[in-house]
Amino acid sequence: MTVTAAEVVEAIRTGPAGPEIGAFFDFDGTLVRGYTAGAVLRDRISKGEIGALELARLIVAGLDGTVLGGNPLTIGDISFAALRGRTVDSVAEIGERLFVQRIAGTIRPEVRDVVRAHLRRGHTVVVASSATRVQIEPVARDLGITHLVCTELEAEDGVLTGHSSTGMLWGERKAAAVRAFARDRGIDLKRSYGYANGPEDIAFLGSVGRPYPSNPHPLLHRAAREYDWPVLMLREPRSPGLRAYAGTVGGVVGTNLGLAAGVAYGWLIGDRRRGVNTGIGLSTQVGLGLAGVRLNVVGEENLWKARPAVFVANHQSALDVLVLGALLRRDFTAVAKKEARLDPRMMVIGAVLDPAWIDRSDLTKAKHALDGAVAKLRAGISILILPEGTRMPTPSLGRFKKGAFHIARQAGVPIVPIVLRNTGELAWRRSMVVNPGTVDVAVLEPVETAGWTADELDDRVAEVRRRVTDTLADWPREVTTR
Repeated sequence: MTVTAAEVVEAIRTGPAGPEIGAFFDFDGTLVRGYTAGAVLRDRISKGEIGALELARLIVAGLDGTVLGGNPLTIGDISFAALRGRTVDSVAEIGERLFVQRIAGTIRPEVRDVVRAHLRRGHTVVVASSATRVQIEPVARDLGITHLVCTELEAEDGVLTGHSSTGMLWGERKAAAVRAFARDRGIDLKRSYGYANGPEDIAFLGSVGRPYPSNPHPLLHRAAREYDWPVLMLREPRSPGLRAYAGTVGGVVGTNLGLAAGVAYGWLIGDRRRGVNTGIGLSTQVGLGLAGVRLNVVGEENLWKARPAVFVANHQSALDVLVLGALLRRDFTAVAKKEARLDPRMMVIGAVLDPAWIDRSDLTKAKHALDGAVAKLRAGISILILPEGTRMPTPSLGRFKKGAFHIARQAGVPIVPIVLRNTGELAWRRSMVVNPGTVDVAVLEPVETAGWTADELDDRVAEVRRRVTDTLADWPREVTTR
């Protein structure tokens, strides 16, 4: 029997609650697509940190452990030995960097819904994996998981010895570690959940009462049929194909031509603002259409309830700018960091919108730019600001900077939060290519700033950020498709 993520989420919602219920997730191939050890290996190769002999030994050990039926632990021993002499902190920094650069984009989107459902029920959620803490911890933190049962690296005085203190948690050893964790925490395994993709995890899945082979290897799929385990099929992160590349090129060209046409129209009629508004509407409609991107919008009426306003949105992708332009459509500009001025994707848009460029290294210049934004609001032009200040590697929110809230308070205009649910799925943070698909958007009720004081601004920022977080966690249902 095959089940969907939505069906599993519903089963969790109606099932037993409390910390005595465990939810154990395998890591590589389950929470993320593929194997994170590959990202580590590619990084070492790119930096010239691995020689031909070590690479050959890794390849032979990998083939022996997976294809030829040899010892699957050998490759781990070779990898641990290569870390000898490095500090724990330096290796942790590598893990954080690779998470942002490579691994974040491989997290399976529907995994977030399943993990969140367990957390809401108060379950003890655990990543159980043969991978190391270095690989797992950034992903676990992003998903809100605090418990790890994993292969630990041995260290003395903060320096790695080249060995593992636990041994590689593979197969039965991993299953035993899960049972020990459950025993120590008072977890009832017979009422607990397990998720894994590989045949080496049959013993692990057999340890729990609610096993879910997830996107399983053929051998695990066969075992699932034998044991009558439901198979969970999770949606994969998007990989661009020919349609995506062609659509992206068409979208970029269409966007720029639309903006140019609007500017030309404004010049002909002698009304620059009307020309800009025309260009924004035309460019976003053509750009998104050629890229194959549609919008499902909740709360669209909130875009027009209180203008001028400061619109704030979460930021995952280069696609965000086009989506937000399609939503706001007219009589707005933006505040952006000065570095974005040199981004080729922003040059034409920047020239048309004339945003306030913030030099974060110069407080005097930054204040002058923000004063200019306040003046535009008082002249009836709305402002768009992305308060995280940078594209985030996953849908998890970053810290909100206070600039947008200072501007709204000084101008006496409301703040309108816009929540982008999945632009990162269509175009990941580091990707220049847009996959066709549907973007979910929620426009929240305007937040009045009248009466705000400078002393309470931190609390107000936290309140708006919490509303965005809550919306991402519990998406509203009524939509307008366009």
